[in-house]
Amino acid sequence: MSAEPDPVQQRRSRRVLAGVLVALFAALLAYRVLHAGHLEETAVFYVGIPAVIAIMVALVARPKSALGTTMAVITIGLALSGPLLGEGIVCLVFAAPLFYLVGLFVGLGIDFARKRGPGAHLVLAPLLVALVSEGATGATSLPRENVVSATRPTGGADVAAALAVAPRFPRVESAFLRLGFPRPLVAEGAGLQVGATRRITFTPRRSLGIGAPLEPRSMTLRVKERGPGVVVFDVVADTTLARWLDLEEARFAWTRSDLTVSLRYRRTFDPAWYFGPIQRYGLGEAAGYLAETFARPGTSAARADMTSTS
Repeated sequence: MSAEPDPVQQRRSRRVLAGVLVALFAALLAYRVLHAGHLEETAVFYVGIPAVIAIMVALVARPKSALGTTMAVITIGLALSGPLLGEGIVCLVFAAPLFYLVGLFVGLGIDFARKRGPGAHLVLAPLLVALVSEGATGATSLPRENVVSATRPTGGADVAAALAVAPRFPRVESAFLRLGFPRPLVAEGAGLQVGATRRITFTPRRSLGIGAPLEPRSMTLRVKERGPGVVVFDVVADTTLARWLDLEEARFAWTRSDLTVSLRYRRTFDPAWYFGPIQRYGLGEAAGYLAETFARPGTSAARADMTSTS
């Protein structure tokens, strides 16, 4: 004879399922509210949503381990967020570790508080509030302006001539940039006089949203400073990196032996302790790619020939 279903186990399973559904609904609601309030780039979003998931799981599901169930719900939520919310693969790749880290912190805190008593929440709550508040107001925001630089040997390349014409972009070698970041395709524009412009077309954005069309991406730069061995471009329009950071300026400074590319940008995502190093590393790789593009020996003449015959 088959064993009778355990009523206690059935109730626990139904409660866990209800907790999972409530946690996912609460996370979706929080997303909508934060998006409407233009807080989707702050720590309220990236720390608050996984914290909401963990708390809802603990309150509704009351599982034996809040940590295990929280991690499972976060995994389900991340899997659904791309198709349902129209996010791209890069967004999910960089958001996932932070979501899991916050879920780990809150889940462990809830399990610890259950064993030690309600007083343990007095330690967890202030830490969580401090993490969530960053970026929500000017008073809780850390400095956002940053500059990264990369230097490459010129090997005899005529950097000025290379910069004076529209570049031909080589293959992106950086493993980080090949995770799904936009890749430059073609550039238009020439000249190094103040006011000269470049318009660069990038690979379109591929959203994970169901039936979402490709979104074209481009960047327009204008020369704002020209001096001996230096050219500075202002970024005047950008639909390429604007969802990730604000790129403001690109500075090219060269000597006979090397070229240094410096990118000035404004960090837009919080928390700074997580997104700051990622953005800095990514822009450093981009600066290195640009330095290699314009410091390749012999390429300036090829570009000039191509321009004169077009």
